[in-house]
Amino acid sequence: MRTVYLGTAQFAAAVLRHLVADGTVPQLVVTRPDRPAGRGRKLTAPPVADVARELGIAVVQPEDVNDEAGRQLIADAEPDALLVCAYGALIREPLLSSYEILNVHPSLLPRWRGAAPIERAIIEGDGETGVSIMRLVEGLDCGPVCAQEREPIADDDSFGTLSERLEQRSAALLGEVLVAPRPFVEQDESAATYAEKITASDRILDPVSSAAEQDRLVRALSPHIGARVELEDGLMLGVRSAHLDSGRLIYDEVVPPGSRPMSWEEFQRGRGERE
Repeated sequence: MRTVYLGTAQFAAAVLRHLVADGTVPQLVVTRPDRPAGRGRKLTAPPVADVARELGIAVVQPEDVNDEAGRQLIADAEPDALLVCAYGALIREPLLSSYEILNVHPSLLPRWRGAAPIERAIIEGDGETGVSIMRLVEGLDCGPVCAQEREPIADDDSFGTLSERLEQRSAALLGEVLVAPRPFVEQDESAATYAEKITASDRILDPVSSAAEQDRLVRALSPHIGARVELEDGLMLGVRSAHLDSGRLIYDEVVPPGSRPMSWEEFQRGRGERE
């Protein structure tokens, strides 16, 4: 089967790598244009572009995959199906009707539709999550589902550790569906929940919240976004890792403003020396 893979984020890059390792090699990879990133605002390629080039797969980066030029890039690859994973932009008509489009989503749809399903599952204390393969339609992650696999969420799972397992599951399940198509089943709209994008205010550790809730937030945002805590003197400190001890949240690794990551003990020593 000839396929075109559309993806942008690090999760999509990892899924692409696993897909190719398992024998599914797209004819073309479509990703977003390079964007400024980091403090220096250096023009940076999306993670998917880097992986595709490393694997020797042709890459295109249209400004809008839905316009005539973007659609033609896909048509030139003559795909039987489009594979979408964390592309980061809406795919609209007439593309939606032109191809079978399979979308990989890291949740047990209809739970956690939207931008941050892995983070929200950890934050809310879900005991499990998973991956879903669905047909892409208009609307947010609401297409019919043809395959799902469940994945337990451990008490010490972070976004990083859970993502690694979901990346592997996503690629394996998508590969199975491509080899042996399965029937699609409509989602139960009454059971839908939404994983809103993580905002700056979402990152703040609330002292009113329980230690367990704060611990989940730290793990949900580690290592890619990072939780933050406001100290008594008003300093906003990044928290990369922490653990629970006797009902209290103990910081392990923190990031002071404009500084490198360091242990909580090292940070405390530095503050004492400055004082």
